[in-house]
Order: sequence, then C-alpha cells, then structure tokens
Amino acid sequence: MSVARVTEVIASSPKSFDDALQEGIKRATQTLENVTSVWIKDQSVDIKDNKIVGYKVALKVTFVLK
Repeated sequence: MSVARVTEVIASSPKSFDDALQEGIKRATQTLENVTSVWIKDQSVDIKDNKIVGYKVALKVTFVLK
C-alpha cells in the first residue's frame, strides 16, 4: 500500500507553455522524490504592449511518500 501527496507548482517561461511545463517538472523533481504524475491545472499568459511576454502553468504534482 502506498500513500501519495499532491503539491502545486507554478512555472513560467518567455518561450512557450511547453517550456514552462518542462521547467516546472524539472524543478519539482529536484526537490520531490517519487514523482508519479503532473496535472496541468491552469495556463495563462502575461501581456505587455499588446504582446505575449510570458507563459505560465499551474501544475498539480503527485508524489508517493516513503
């Protein structure tokens, strides 16, 4: 039997949603052990002078507790 926990991570990138997702997963797995899945809860963009200047993703990261 295992017990899992879910934590939220928000990551951003000036390039794309995919890059923000990759950065969020990379950072989460540096700190959390036994990450089993990531759910994209939300996506948003930052706008400046009518142009997209940043992409953000809010992630729900699931990891199994030891």
